[in-house]
Amino acid sequence: MSWKDRIQVRDLEPDERLQVTCKKCGHLHYLTRDMLMKVKDAEYLYISEVEQRTGCKSYGCWGRVRIAKVRRGDASAFVGGMA
Repeated sequence: MSWKDRIQVRDLEPDERLQVTCKKCGHLHYLTRDMLMKVKDAEYLYISEVEQRTGCKSYGCWGRVRIAKVRRGDASAFVGGMA
């Protein structure tokens, strides 16, 4: 049981974004709580159910997608160190 099976759309913070990546073509887009709440009865869906029902938004693809949480804060993409 992952975090996707424990969190419902209504549990997300208002400014929290979900990263949606297509498994077929690699297209990337973001979903917010407000975007998901516009869909009827979507507030009661678990994130895993949203992942199953969402298709790629790239023109003509409609492949299956993977949803990930976007981390907030001052995290840097730089991972290496200085010698």
